[in-house]
Amino acid sequence: LQEFLDIYHAGTTVLKTEQDFYDMACAYLARAQTDNVLHAELFFDTQTHTGHGLSAETVINGLHRACADAPAKFGMTASLILCFLRHLSEEEAFECLEQALPLRDKLVGIGLASSEVGHPPETFAKVFPRAKQLGFRLVAHAGEEAPPAYIWSALDVLKVERIDHGVQATHDSALMQRLVQQQVPLTVCPFSNVKLRVFPTLAQHTLKSMLDAGIVATINSDDPAYFGGYINENFTQTFAALGMNASHAYRLARNSFDASFIDAPLRAQYVQRLDDVFDSFAR
Repeated sequence: LQEFLDIYHAGTTVLKTEQDFYDMACAYLARAQTDNVLHAELFFDTQTHTGHGLSAETVINGLHRACADAPAKFGMTASLILCFLRHLSEEEAFECLEQALPLRDKLVGIGLASSEVGHPPETFAKVFPRAKQLGFRLVAHAGEEAPPAYIWSALDVLKVERIDHGVQATHDSALMQRLVQQQVPLTVCPFSNVKLRVFPTLAQHTLKSMLDAGIVATINSDDPAYFGGYINENFTQTFAALGMNASHAYRLARNSFDASFIDAPLRAQYVQRLDDVFDSFAR
């Protein structure tokens, strides 16, 4: 992961203006539209860019303008989740949060990203409760490369409601039981997991076994421009590698709506559309 992040951070230096962030987000949303994505929750950070001398406003305003235009331009909705960089300090995370507060109506949630190993969730034990007080939804990258203990900490210390990645949970039976009982969603990224050598191949991925165990897993695209697979390709290649079937397809799609931060009426509308599609196949 760290080797990838070194390349990723170097590439971000081309983004200099609000329009750059708008154009980039629109390009992604246009690509997501071709995969029939109905709603996207985009992870981003400001700390990389403020480190280059840009303002948090430049980043957030550009990305949010693309999200605001998404229904008319792309026939879909999109929202933003601001991530703290875990290789930086909690003090810097508080500074990042304060910079974003004037624009908090443009953000749906707060997350935790960047190099995982050696940077446990509990490092941010104070800033996440503050974000919760401010009304943000909470998520965190945990248990992709790092052990199941990071997932426990994200749940118990940060009080997140969704785990990003979380595939290491399969090594802890008590954690698996908890995730099933509490129906904690996991945003699993199969291509990313293989590219970063979490799994040697897609055929060795644990997504199918997690679903069969009752985990609320979803399929997502993580840095798709770098890892070579947008959402549909993550679906089709993972299904082919693991021998998944229509019931898995329904469960993954339903989980994605249930785990999303869209409002209840829109969720119900999407779930009804999903049910109608699968009912038509059943007939």
